[in-house]
Amino acid sequence: MTKPVQIIGAPVDYGANRRGVDMGPSAIRYAGLAEELANAGVTAIDSGDLTVPRAEERDPETEEPREGKAKFLRETADVCSRLADEVADAIDDDAFPLVLGGDHSIAMGTLGGAARDAEIGAIWFDAHSDFNTPKTSPSGNVHGMPLAGALGIDDFADTDWANAPGLRAENVVLVGLRSVDDTEVDAIRESGVTTYTMSDVDEHGITEIVEEALDIATDGVDGIHVSFDMDWLDPKEAPGVGTPVRGGVSYREAHSALETVATRNEADGILRSLEFVEVNPILDEHNETATLATELAASALGKRIL
Repeated sequence: MTKPVQIIGAPVDYGANRRGVDMGPSAIRYAGLAEELANAGVTAIDSGDLTVPRAEERDPETEEPREGKAKFLRETADVCSRLADEVADAIDDDAFPLVLGGDHSIAMGTLGGAARDAEIGAIWFDAHSDFNTPKTSPSGNVHGMPLAGALGIDDFADTDWANAPGLRAENVVLVGLRSVDDTEVDAIRESGVTTYTMSDVDEHGITEIVEEALDIATDGVDGIHVSFDMDWLDPKEAPGVGTPVRGGVSYREAHSALETVATRNEADGILRSLEFVEVNPILDEHNETATLATELAASALGKRIL
């Protein structure tokens, strides 16, 4: 990574069903993010955190969607709009935005900023597809909706704060899925995105899958966004997440995936933005998940054994 990395914290838990993920950015910093990036040869500038009112101070139903359920919709819209501006400004200043969540709803802000003046693809490392909308969500938790929101799916159509107009569905790749709601299946199939389940990873290996994902995500675009939900890893590796699902990738597979991204970026300069989300220190063990996030961020930005 030749550009300076601008760290932006988004301490949000409006979109989650369990409290504590708003402390994720602090936990990741405390785990040694600056030192890991320095060891990777990266110059990092920490912009601090967005100011985010606590969930206890707000009514989750102040603003409701036309149909269905979506909690803290007004607050999520405000945070994502401001985060999009921060990400876009970082790119305009020739810096590389590294966003720390917070729950995965913040991805609508990161993607909105990264796609503001560019055609982009995205790789989504996540146990979940995040393709629900207020109409289809069984819970109303917005952290299960960000990809649908960014792509303007169904009731997210023409929702400026959620949409990423420069994000092309044919350049979106979901890697390592293992928990998809029945309500999401048809929307995923109709959207034009590419999906790889954990069964695909088991059959072909993580490196082959990520190489294919990179080919798809980078085809004809200006750059890509990489969104990394820590629940992509198996809970034995990353216990501090709100929605753990057994059968995830291993420690080594996660590093291999991001090292593959870094290798392509070194060759072709494909990375436009990167985020790590869903670290919940309340549920963690000895800050293990946050520490892993720092190591994975360094791998994505070029750290190597030799």
